[in-house]
Amino acid sequence: MKKLHLLCNAHLDPAWLWELEEGAGEALSTFRIAANFCEQYDGFVFNHNEVILYEWIEQFDPKLYKRIQNLVKEGKWNIMGGWYLQPDCNLPSGESFLRQILHGRNYFKEKFDKQPTTAINFDSFGHTKGLVQILAKSGYDSYIFCRPDQNDCPLPSNDFIWEGYDGSSVMGHRAFNAYLSGKGKAHSKVGKWMEEYPDKEVGLVLWGIGNHGGGPSKIDLDNLTELQASWEEFDIVHSTPEEYFSELKRLENLPTYQNDLNPWAPGCYTSQILIKQKHRQLENEIYMVEKMCSSASLQGLIEYPKENINQAVKDLLTAQFHDILAGTSIKAVEDSSLRLMDHGLETLSREKLKAFFALTSGEDKPNEDELPIFVYNPHPYKIKTIIECEFQLPKSSKDKFTQPVIFKDGVQILSQVEQEESNLYIDWRKKVSFVAELDPSQMNRFDCTVNLLEEKPKPTLMKENDFIEFQTEELHIIINCRTGLIDKYAVNGIDYLKEASFLPIVVDDNEDSWGSQVKSFPSKVGKFKLMSPAQSAKMSGVQASTLAPVRVIEDGEVRSIIEVMFEYGNSTICQRFKLPKKGAEIEVELITHWLEKGKMLKLSVPTLFEEGKYFGQVAYGSDELEQNHREVVSQKWNCIVNESEQLAFSCINDGVYGSDVNNGEVRLSLLRSAGYSSLIGGDKNTVIPQDRFSNRLDQGERHFKFWFNASKLNERMEKVNHEALIHNEKPYALSYFPSGEGDKTNGLIELSDHSVELSVIKQAESTDDFIIRLFETTGESRKVTVSLPFLDVKETVKLKPYEIKTFLLDTKDECLIETDLLEKPIMAHANTVMED
Repeated sequence: MKKLHLLCNAHLDPAWLWELEEGAGEALSTFRIAANFCEQYDGFVFNHNEVILYEWIEQFDPKLYKRIQNLVKEGKWNIMGGWYLQPDCNLPSGESFLRQILHGRNYFKEKFDKQPTTAINFDSFGHTKGLVQILAKSGYDSYIFCRPDQNDCPLPSNDFIWEGYDGSSVMGHRAFNAYLSGKGKAHSKVGKWMEEYPDKEVGLVLWGIGNHGGGPSKIDLDNLTELQASWEEFDIVHSTPEEYFSELKRLENLPTYQNDLNPWAPGCYTSQILIKQKHRQLENEIYMVEKMCSSASLQGLIEYPKENINQAVKDLLTAQFHDILAGTSIKAVEDSSLRLMDHGLETLSREKLKAFFALTSGEDKPNEDELPIFVYNPHPYKIKTIIECEFQLPKSSKDKFTQPVIFKDGVQILSQVEQEESNLYIDWRKKVSFVAELDPSQMNRFDCTVNLLEEKPKPTLMKENDFIEFQTEELHIIINCRTGLIDKYAVNGIDYLKEASFLPIVVDDNEDSWGSQVKSFPSKVGKFKLMSPAQSAKMSGVQASTLAPVRVIEDGEVRSIIEVMFEYGNSTICQRFKLPKKGAEIEVELITHWLEKGKMLKLSVPTLFEEGKYFGQVAYGSDELEQNHREVVSQKWNCIVNESEQLAFSCINDGVYGSDVNNGEVRLSLLRSAGYSSLIGGDKNTVIPQDRFSNRLDQGERHFKFWFNASKLNERMEKVNHEALIHNEKPYALSYFPSGEGDKTNGLIELSDHSVELSVIKQAESTDDFIIRLFETTGESRKVTVSLPFLDVKETVKLKPYEIKTFLLDTKDECLIETDLLEKPIMAHANTVMED
């Protein structure tokens, strides 16, 4: 007999059109009702996921929590999914997805002795292909989702084998008509499924009252009981995801699907940019602080602060909820989520400082008239980067300019003074930028002395004939002072960009926070233009009546910085080009004051690669992205390549996810001015009240930073992930006078290949051992030597293309033991070779 599995659930958004407090109240109500029905109806099974909801029940109603534990033991309540919550499934990093799983599975194992094998994300707005490897290596064999539908993402079948970047696979199922059914309508949904799939041997229907909770109702259970008794062709059973996939695997030969599950709602890649940038900042800080604290702890300097770091991780996981991170919640949720992530950042800042002081405790005291600067490099290889550091001079000067000079091991290095954050009338506070070569995974010391000058050195880079021309051994840039745009960007004599590059453009948009009715934002309706000297002076806040809208504001041994003032409608942008004296990577910073409505802000970078391919980083992978103005999602980097000439131009960001490309023009999506939780549907073309003021997303001041680079194709694709990691998990710099009383510290870990990422080094979740996670970033098989100098450990690890590999560091036997992603050992030294 054919079999239809009924999966009762109560999708409950912890926050969306309501705040977390209301979500907690609804969880209590929904779980009480569900527990009652589980106890009253024989054969009924209620399914629910998401640790955050169970934590609320555990905290606020312990008696109900105990009832649920008993129902789970009796098989009447099924622990489903097993994640911390249902996050956005495009924007978090691969490691963030893993933490959702790790914290979720550990909780359900401890509290309910359950480990689901089907992952679920019913309500997320698309799903990255990078999830497949993470799922397969975390104990999952299957995955249920609802969006996107067949129109947005054609699949060979609603049941299929989903393959990941490394060749891993899980069974996938796109649910029939979403996850909910509405009160009293479950039997109708079931009937409709049977009408559409009369010949299917095994099927699955999700039902229950959802979004604001609810789950099962008496009328639905009674109607379904009647349906079960009356329908002879199908055995209709209350079931679980695992039971469905067990039968599906046995009965059907499933087709294979090898792409991501996108797109739906591409406006979510950009809406509420403050949330996205804060989320990226907290992600970066967690993984950087874990590395720093691991170094201090493993060398016996501090106790590893697992509890506090995990609290910050939970702040991050909560903020990744799909209606929070996607920017589709109300303003109150935006405000509280920013506060939540700031809590995580504050917690981490204290632990970072403890580790910093511990790791500098053995440093020598400085000589007289020396100021030491310490820089911690969290990355397992030597890096060369520009470091910015502010510090206090021992004494101030009122009539002289103090010029710091930076030394490394007694040798002077390239440095320059730049405008500090403060504005005192005395010369007392200094900001220096210097080119630093940092040893891997350890504290690096620089020493500073000062010279007294009559005045601050003036820039030598000047405007000539309406152009500012900047040229070094590698880089040739021309900025047009009539437009404020870059007309030439050449590296080693090769041009990569067209004229008028880095133009802020205005694109037609609507009020829909999701962008639910579109797949792209193609229509340019305007562009920013250069301010007049009078407007430039006014917006810059200077006393003079005029100020050149294109001007050199810093110029020294390290870099030149050119500032440009733009305007459009009610909005303004201060844009800065930071041009290095060594290397080809330029930084572009935007300080925007955005006051437009129903429009989108993009940064246009027209390359010469009109037939080029477009690639971007995704969760534990990278992928070729669609063009023709299709709005696409990626993470820390994008790259447009010219395969015929073997050239590539890359862009690294600090919290921007959406972009589009057409005919070689890259357009980075910065801001949308949609409404809060504004969803257009039915016959309406507007849902925002037309008789009053309405808040719009991202009005006011916002900041952006990008880093652009170009080179030969192979070099760029091997380096871009490494460079993106350095810009996101930045080395930490602080001027500090050590006591000189401790012992010198060692580097923590070194990798022989920059294309292999050290994603994580942290203390294990359930033991005091330490976990090391590596990732192959380029899609090529590699061997990498892993060295831990302080333990005299040196092993060679084999990695398949895009493979994630995790190890437990055995400090007693001084070796690495391979584990799965849940930190459980697979076998000692799997795929590793010991080296003497």
